[in-house]
Amino acid sequence: MRLEQLQAFLAIADTGSFQQAARKCGVTQSTISRQIQALEANLKMELFHRTSHAKLTLGGERLLPRARKICQEWETATQEISDLIAGKQPELCIAAIHSLCAFYLPPILQKFCHDYPDVQLRVTSLGSDRALKVLKDGLVDLAIVMNNRFLTTAREMVVEVLYDEPIEVLIGANHPLAQYEYIPWSELIRYPQVVFKDGYGMQRLIQDRFERLEARLQAALEVNTLDAFRGVVRQGELIALLPQSALVEARQDLTLAVRPLASNNNGALPDNSSLTRRVVMVTTQDRLQIPPIQHFWQLVRENIPLQFDQQRSAS
Repeated sequence: MRLEQLQAFLAIADTGSFQQAARKCGVTQSTISRQIQALEANLKMELFHRTSHAKLTLGGERLLPRARKICQEWETATQEISDLIAGKQPELCIAAIHSLCAFYLPPILQKFCHDYPDVQLRVTSLGSDRALKVLKDGLVDLAIVMNNRFLTTAREMVVEVLYDEPIEVLIGANHPLAQYEYIPWSELIRYPQVVFKDGYGMQRLIQDRFERLEARLQAALEVNTLDAFRGVVRQGELIALLPQSALVEARQDLTLAVRPLASNNNGALPDNSSLTRRVVMVTTQDRLQIPPIQHFWQLVRENIPLQFDQQRSAS
């Protein structure tokens, strides 16, 4: 059974004539006749009484409402696909890590809303692993996350590297580690830490570094917002390892201090192999063909690395 056979059937049912149905479908009468014959052969039942007026048989009457529904569904589907290709989608869903949502994304979101006023933009702040999972499940269109090569290597994934940034130490202004210009790992591992919850790439990154140092990570508390990190560390006892972009507000807070990591010798020099994270933008090949997604991708690509470089120079 073919769609054009059902369309020919409906045209005859609506006009009552093979000849008029041919005009309606823009084909010859012989083409209409062949399509109906093939449909009848497939169903093993005649659909029309062959008289001066093409009247539906009992089988034709049973098929009519189903055929209308099938053709209507097909028209709806093709229209939705056409709208998608033309960029007429109702919403664009983004998942991004907290530091991006707080500082780098707002001007891009504003620009996108100006360029696509009819597309509702939905942004969700998630940990990297969770963001990549909801992207894979089709719940969001694009994710901006800390890279996880185990979750971004599928053939359909498109990955754009945005920037690499160092991990620094957030401490209370009166914490003993505040005396260091660069905090050595040998000192840092002595103190309990505030860490991200499971499912966040940062927790995995820090845990991996402690394992390489053959040291135990004293994870005293798990949180998942930057405000929570600042609030807990401000109390003076716990410390936190956070990416540079997550420490913009902390640098302006007199109750807090931010220090870079040092090499493992005397703590007098920055660590040339310091802990870093790579931030990437991820979507799928098919989504990147859709104009609003493509436009958002380009805005991020052009602006976030630039914002990061400017912020890093200022700090």
